[in-house]
Amino acid sequence: MPESRWYEGGLRFGCTECGNCCRNHGDYAFVYLAERDVLAIATFLKLERANFLTRHCAEHDGWITLRTDAPACAFLRADNRCAIYAVRPKQCATRPFWKENLERATWEGAVTACCPGIGRGALHDVDEIERCAHETDAVFDE
Repeated sequence: MPESRWYEGGLRFGCTECGNCCRNHGDYAFVYLAERDVLAIATFLKLERANFLTRHCAEHDGWITLRTDAPACAFLRADNRCAIYAVRPKQCATRPFWKENLERATWEGAVTACCPGIGRGALHDVDEIERCAHETDAVFDE
């Protein structure tokens, strides 16, 4: 966790279902998949693991990622809903509370610029925020 817990009083976030988080944004272009994500999504789509990897994934820095060769995630529907929401990757489920996003400059800069739900909605307490950040990292440590 960041040394300075500037968000000690919590952070407001409420998803507006705008779909921005599912669109490619420079450093935010990659959705990394743990093996459990690969298997869950492949099963949900009724695809063999190898077929899912070939059709929907790429490799970046030694990690499996969802393909980023389109302006948005292939699973983002026209209504800005996720077609695989029930089995969405852990990275997607814990957004925007990722460790790297909890640096104040990042939160108030790139994260806020991308997401209209930042500063709105429910107040998430520091324990929930850090649990999400830890869960995101832990899934890749397995």
